Amino acid sequence: MTPLPREIVTAHSPDSDDAFMFYALATKKVRSPNVRFRHVLEDIESLNRKAVEGLYELSAISYHAYPYVADKYVLMSSGSSIGDGYGPMVVAPHPLESEELSGKRIAVPGKLTTAYLALKLFQPDFEAVVTPFDKIMNAVRERSVDAGLIIHEGQLTYDREGFHRVLDLGKWWKNKYALPLPLGGNVLLRSLPDDIRSECCRLMRESIQYALDNREEALSYALQFARDMETSLAEKFIGMYVNHYTLDAGDVVPAAVQKLLDLGHEAGLIPHRVQVEFLR
Repeated sequence: MTPLPREIVTAHSPDSDDAFMFYALATKKVRSPNVRFRHVLEDIESLNRKAVEGLYELSAISYHAYPYVADKYVLMSSGSSIGDGYGPMVVAPHPLESEELSGKRIAVPGKLTTAYLALKLFQPDFEAVVTPFDKIMNAVRERSVDAGLIIHEGQLTYDREGFHRVLDLGKWWKNKYALPLPLGGNVLLRSLPDDIRSECCRLMRESIQYALDNREEALSYALQFARDMETSLAEKFIGMYVNHYTLDAGDVVPAAVQKLLDLGHEAGLIPHRVQVEFLR
């Protein structure tokens, strides 16, 4: 009797870029007789917290969260969201110099997000106000905070809503370290059998390749997760965060992740040093 495929609970955020890269798996354009995927959609900070518990077999996480989950998970070489000279931004209701962020109340999307870690590396002295990522612009608008750290499509729409960009963390990181800023990636439970982990890595890569090869089809699917953003902006956002680094991390992404986490440890923001490990 043919064994049933192993169910892999696959958790990722309900964003257009994640939807794009998981499209072929979610719609079974890419499939395997050995594994089947059940998709769970949650915001990235919730996924970070649940990865600490080892809840899902395959999960998207922020790279900042990796030191807290490395005992349970290994990183996948496919599926990274990387800002190459661009990335999370700090915006304010009025013009502000980046040096003026010291002491300010800043809405942040969670303390395990890479955006938060990068901002703490840039400016250690600010008051973090944890806010759901999709409520940060409102908090800035209502002046309940001095500024907001935005990680999603707001990076492309903040100016039309009357906000001023104070800092682009991806640009700062690239200028300072000559590396792309690694924001999020996918992890697999270490306890899964080797053949299942290898199959998951292969299927993830094939899903991303399928989306890149069938862009219009995958974009059409991803647009339903774009939070009412018009097509051209959604396409631009997906193009920013699903790129050649997403298909395969290569050598650059592991080096960038190691640099980021080492700096976080040296700054006292991460309790212990971790050696990054990527699986193909």
